[in-house]
Amino acid sequence: MILARQVRFSINPFLPKGSEGFNSFASKPAGEGLSLFFELSVEVVGEVEPATGFVVNVTDIDRNVREFAVPVFAERIRQNFRRAEHIGFFAIAELLKSCWSRLADKFGTAQLSRLSLKLNPFRKVGIGSKDLDMVYFSEKFEFAATHKLWNDDFSEQRNLEVFGKCANPAGHGHNYVVEVTIKMPVSGNGFCIGDFEKIVDGELIKVVDHKNLNADVGRFSKTNPTVENIAAFAWSKLVGKFGEAELHCVTVWETDKTYCSYYG
Repeated sequence: MILARQVRFSINPFLPKGSEGFNSFASKPAGEGLSLFFELSVEVVGEVEPATGFVVNVTDIDRNVREFAVPVFAERIRQNFRRAEHIGFFAIAELLKSCWSRLADKFGTAQLSRLSLKLNPFRKVGIGSKDLDMVYFSEKFEFAATHKLWNDDFSEQRNLEVFGKCANPAGHGHNYVVEVTIKMPVSGNGFCIGDFEKIVDGELIKVVDHKNLNADVGRFSKTNPTVENIAAFAWSKLVGKFGEAELHCVTVWETDKTYCSYYG
């Protein structure tokens, strides 16, 4: 089993210490005034304990994160704020590694498998147990497009049976969301979010945004633009385009209930 817990906390860099608060759903520590909000996602892997039904009691995850990981961020943020020093991408990765070392032995027989920090609602950075020297960066983008699902080898009745409303002759539209994840060594340098966004926008988003996928995108003239095929197409447009960083995964949401991840 993989158990995931999102732990939310806020830090005010102006204050030596913030209010602990009482609402962990919003954030705990609560922060005071204009604070920095964080969400640390913790994944652990292990067997279910028959007596409790737990892999790990999530209250233990909360307690350990707030005791051992939150101070790592609070101390560094307040220290850098006093010095007027930026906390860059790879510095964030090192903070996650520091949190990992403090949390790794805190979950009994379960093993820590992934830590990821949400930088904003659409961007996150994480590390995983398979290689702690690699850092993963993910960001979400959106595009709107129309498509039609149809197979000329099927009868009209068969197309309607297989593809339903998606076989509408005039097509139909979606507001797609695509999440692009790259990985690179924690010890790397030179990563720029703006450059990353420019590549994704130029190589992928401009190709599909406000387009009829069947008519305007060559790949889909004879291939159904399903969410699976769009994810694979996105991969083909982006792989090898990020310099020292390696494309790890592309996830495409067709709706908030339907998505596909492609790992090449």
